Amino acid sequence: MPVLTWLIPLAALLAAGLMAGFAAGIFGIGGGFVVVPALFVVLPLLGGVHSQYAHVAIGTSAATIIVTSIRSLRSHHKRGAVDFEILKSWAPWVVLGCSAGVLLADHVDGKVLTVIFATGVLLMSVNFLVPRLSGRVVSQDMPIGVTRIGIAGGLGTFSSLLGIGGGTIAIMVMTLCGRSIHRAIATASGIGTLIAVPSALGFAIIGFREPGLPWGSLGYVNIPAAVAISSMSILTAPLGVAAAHSLESSLLKRLFGVYLIFIAAIMFRNALKI
Repeated sequence: MPVLTWLIPLAALLAAGLMAGFAAGIFGIGGGFVVVPALFVVLPLLGGVHSQYAHVAIGTSAATIIVTSIRSLRSHHKRGAVDFEILKSWAPWVVLGCSAGVLLADHVDGKVLTVIFATGVLLMSVNFLVPRLSGRVVSQDMPIGVTRIGIAGGLGTFSSLLGIGGGTIAIMVMTLCGRSIHRAIATASGIGTLIAVPSALGFAIIGFREPGLPWGSLGYVNIPAAVAISSMSILTAPLGVAAAHSLESSLLKRLFGVYLIFIAAIMFRNALKI
């Protein structure tokens, strides 16, 4: 294969890793919104059949989020911003939701799912962009019981199906429950880890020995792509964390709201291609 043919996908993956790492640090998300679209462009250059690209993109994104979210979590923890009690109480239900999402991956219409999620992200952006709403607190306590199971489990299911870290929904829930935007973003980075580990393992297993996978794939996880992206996200995640903690709460909320609109637009665009 000509050298340029390898350099083009490698450059795209490295760039995606840089952006994903920074986004993970500053917004507490796993970076899947950046990684998945990049993989849709790169995977055809690695061979395989088109029908497998969506699953490989999602599985590979989950694998990169493991590294990115852990790096981001450690950086936030050094600043004392992570609420580990929330992570502990959400962990079982998030993991169960992820397991359900992986099992559903072969049976859910990707276009419908993407449109539903994109619409939800767009609506959530209003909560962070409208001053009257961005400071609203509906409770000083995090959800418990059936409500917590539903939110955490649903978060895990949706996130594993889309190859994202799930920070968007988690941040909104935490801010509505009286947590500062900085603490919510820091804690959401840990939720990304909870989602990514079972999701990546699940996609590797269900895709094992599937025909027509791109070169270098272990099940639905493309190892070369995951390594290239993760190697860059490790470098930029701490930079995103530093940027987040240097910004005032009101400005960070507005930036997050704008980011959600951008992500919703990308997801609607992706849905039209499915």
